[in-house]
Amino acid sequence: MDFNALLINVAPFLILVLFMYFAIIRPQQKKNKQQQALLSSLKKGDKVVTIGGLHGTVKSVEPTTITILVGTKATELTFDKQAIRARK
Repeated sequence: MDFNALLINVAPFLILVLFMYFAIIRPQQKKNKQQQALLSSLKKGDKVVTIGGLHGTVKSVEPTTITILVGTKATELTFDKQAIRARK
């Protein structure tokens, strides 16, 4: 089997791998990097939204948890940092 025949047989697989990388893996890596940057930059007073859709204001930030104030009576709720979806 010569090199050209091998290249013809392997080329579709290589194209598929490249497509998967640029269509699925790379965008997910960028999204994860942005989420980590968001979580590391949270500070007291930031308005946030949790993955459950709860809106609140950051009261305190710990290494793995975050406490937010919600509602008109400023109820304190503690979440894992990973539960924060976005900053408002």
